[in-house]
Order: sequence, then C-alpha cells, then structure tokens
Amino acid sequence: MSDSSPARPAAPVLDVWCELQCPDCRSALDDLRALRARYGDRLELRLRHFPLEKHKHAFAAAQAAEEAAEQGQAWPYVEAVLGRVQELDRKGEPFLVEVAGELGLDAEEFDTALIDGRHILIVDADQAEGKAIGVTGTPTYVIDGERLDGGKGQEGLRERVEEIVDRLLAEQKA
Repeated sequence: MSDSSPARPAAPVLDVWCELQCPDCRSALDDLRALRARYGDRLELRLRHFPLEKHKHAFAAAQAAEEAAEQGQAWPYVEAVLGRVQELDRKGEPFLVEVAGELGLDAEEFDTALIDGRHILIVDADQAEGKAIGVTGTPTYVIDGERLDGGKGQEGLRERVEEIVDRLLAEQKA
C-alpha cells in the first residue's frame, strides 16, 4: 500500500553536545526551551553526549539520559538533572536514580542500566564523534554543518541557531 501524500521534508536537526554535570549546559536550558517553543516539531533537537573527565558523574549521567530516552522522557530528565547540578555533584549515581523516580520513570531499570552498562556504547560513540568534529567542551551545537561553541558563552548562540533554522525551513518551502 503506498502513501500518496507528499513526503514532508525532514526537520532540520540541531545536535546538542551536552554534559549533565556542566553548569554551562544548565545555562543553555533556557535557549533550548525557547527553540522548542518557537519551532516545535519543525526542528529536531538531538541530545548528544560529551561527558568531560573533570566531572566524575558525567559519564553515568549520560547513560542515565539514554535510559530516560528509552523510557520516552529524555528532555524532561535532562532538564531535571541539569537544574540540580549541585545535587549530582554531591550525591552521584543515586541522585540519577532518584530523579528518574521523581519523574515517574522506572527507577529500578535506571539502577540496572547503570550497573549493566547497556548504554555505554552510545555514550562512547557520541563522544568519539564529538571529538572527530572538533567538540572540545559543552554545550556545543551543530546545525547544518556549522559548529557553535556554547562553552565560551551563550551570548548570541540562540539567535545564530534561529537564523540557520529559518534559512533551512525557507529552503524547504522553495
């Protein structure tokens, strides 16, 4: 059976290279919320992991975010953890499981996922790809082949992303 409706062009993709123990990523949340509010499903925000060695819980947090994605709550989970970076610093992995429970996710499954390491390959692959394209810190945004480094400051980044998305969306209509 064929679908005769015209194929909708794929939404532009904004890769957000992020680390859940990073205060700069927490500052970027407002920009990400604003982009989601402005574009909705016309822009795909894709969480990419780039845990930094200086943050000892970042690798586990990236795995927990993947488990949240598997349970259908990636962004709410990311926002909840980033909003409480100091607690993650203090409590470590138990905090990641605690947040899952607060959001109504299967906390036991989070605990098991952190123990069995089922999401390690995804995190490793993201980190390797990030290094390959020149990501050095977080947050870093990549859209339409352009890399925007938010680790040096958020000023003007959302505007630049909006310019690119608006151009891509206009090109789709043309």
